Amino acid sequence: MDTSFQIIKDIADNSDGIITTKQVEDAGLSRTVLKPFVDEGLLLKESQGIYSLSDTMADEYKLIQIRSEKAIFSYGTALYLLGMSDRVPHNIDVTVPQGYNVSRIKKDYPSIRFHYVKKELWELGITSIQSPMGAIVSVYDKERCICDLIRDKKDMDMQLYTQAVKEYFKAGSNMRKILKYGKQFGVEEKLRTYMEVLS
Repeated sequence: MDTSFQIIKDIADNSDGIITTKQVEDAGLSRTVLKPFVDEGLLLKESQGIYSLSDTMADEYKLIQIRSEKAIFSYGTALYLLGMSDRVPHNIDVTVPQGYNVSRIKKDYPSIRFHYVKKELWELGITSIQSPMGAIVSVYDKERCICDLIRDKKDMDMQLYTQAVKEYFKAGSNMRKILKYGKQFGVEEKLRTYMEVLS
C-alpha cells in the first residue's frame, strides 16, 4: 500500500472514516495526493476539502459538523440523537448564530433546516453525544431542546412536541437548569405551567 495512502487511512480511521485537506496538510502531505486516490476509488470526495474512505459509510451527522462547525443539532434532530424521539428526522435541524454564512452547506445539504439565534443563546446548552454511527457530534441538551420547542410551538409538529415535553417532565427533569434556560428564552412561565401539570 502506498505510504501516502496509509497516512491518509490512519488519519481517517481516527476521524470516523472522514479526512479533510487540512488534516492531510497537517500530516506533511500535499493536498494534491488526494485526487489520485479519488480517481482510484480509494477515497470519495464528500464536498470541498472533505473526503471519506470508500470502504466505509460516512456519518452524515459528522460530515455536516465538519462542513459547519457552528451547526449544532437542535429541535427534532437533537431529540432523536438524545433518545427523546424514535422518529428518524426527514429534515435535519441545526442552529447557528445570527449572521453565520450557511450558503455553501445549504447547497450541499438541501434537507437541513437552519435556525438562527443570537450568539449568547446559540452557546447555551451545547453538549456532545454519539451519533447512531458512533461519531461524537455537538447537540443541544434536553433542557435547551424543550425551551426551543416551547418557544417555537406554532412551527412544531404537535406529536413530536407533545411526546418530548411529556417525556421530559415525567422522566425526572432538571428544574433549575430548564428554568434558567427558560428565563433567557422568555418561556419561564410556560415552563412553570408544564411543571405543575406534568410533574
